[in-house]
Amino acid sequence: MKSAKTTPKWLLFGAPVALVTLLGGGGMAWWNGITAPPSNDANAKSISIQIKPGSTVQAIGAELEAKGAIKSQLAWKLWTSWQAKQGKGSPQKGSYEVSPNQPLSAVASQIMEGKVVLSGFTIREGWNIKQMGDYFEKQNLFKAADFIAATKEIPKDKFPWLPDGLPHLEGFLFPETYKVPSETITPKGVVDQMLKQFEQVALPEYQKATATNKLSLLQWVSLSSVVEKEAVVPIERPKIAGVFTTRLAKNMRLESDPTVEYGLGIKQTADRPLTFAEVKRPNPYNTYMNAGIPPGPIASPGIGSLKAVLNPDSTDLLFFVAKYDGTHIFSKTLSEHVAATQAIRQQRQSGKK
Repeated sequence: MKSAKTTPKWLLFGAPVALVTLLGGGGMAWWNGITAPPSNDANAKSISIQIKPGSTVQAIGAELEAKGAIKSQLAWKLWTSWQAKQGKGSPQKGSYEVSPNQPLSAVASQIMEGKVVLSGFTIREGWNIKQMGDYFEKQNLFKAADFIAATKEIPKDKFPWLPDGLPHLEGFLFPETYKVPSETITPKGVVDQMLKQFEQVALPEYQKATATNKLSLLQWVSLSSVVEKEAVVPIERPKIAGVFTTRLAKNMRLESDPTVEYGLGIKQTADRPLTFAEVKRPNPYNTYMNAGIPPGPIASPGIGSLKAVLNPDSTDLLFFVAKYDGTHIFSKTLSEHVAATQAIRQQRQSGKK
């Protein structure tokens, strides 16, 4: 009488080494054959694999075999089981680009070590939320409107240090070049990445300065964003921060053009400066009309501007006007400032002739 069909003894070992040992030299040749690279074409394209949470080893192996990334899902199962028993982990979720020129062991290592495809995006210092949204849309990552909507959700549960009552996350989305797993490139995903970067890079600077700094977190970021928009040359940041600090101490308005632009949603240029009517148009961010620091940031300040506000130059300078090379002329008195402004305008007009 034949016994019931049972699992071959070599499969119970759960290891390719045991299998090869049992099958002898022929087994070694067989094993090398099914774990060899599926392709020897140097120009073969990489294969995209998406491993979702909860995917089984068997399902992953089937997909890898179906797409031509490995020769045998049986070999995949044996190899990954052996690796797991050696304490080398298990397949990690994420997006992968797998070369068909790799042996099974290399494919397995890539997926078990979580070497996912990384995508990059760059947020520049001084960008506001709208500019970020436009950038993401131009990069075909997602719609600007979806990003803007995500910035209106304030994740206090993840980032309890965020100020209360924020209408959006303007100023707290840290400018940086990011390399992150491609599956995290979603509106909420990039918002979380930028807040984490602020938490790791900017927040410690504020916390270190608590003994001497009198600004709240929101005030610090808001004033730093104005410095960021005014400063073009990095060396001038502490000087511009010093001017603003001195004006605040004297109860003078900041009178910063970028705050007017932000409040009105416009952008002045050298050929189209702000008009008197625009400067006099009331809005919460207009520092010509309103005293003190704006109610919120007008852009994302970089670490240079954030540090400058914590360590501004001690100065009696009260005014500055932009030249056409990125630098400014600084003045102590209004009459000096008016003269400098007129000189710059005349220089530009003569340069057009």
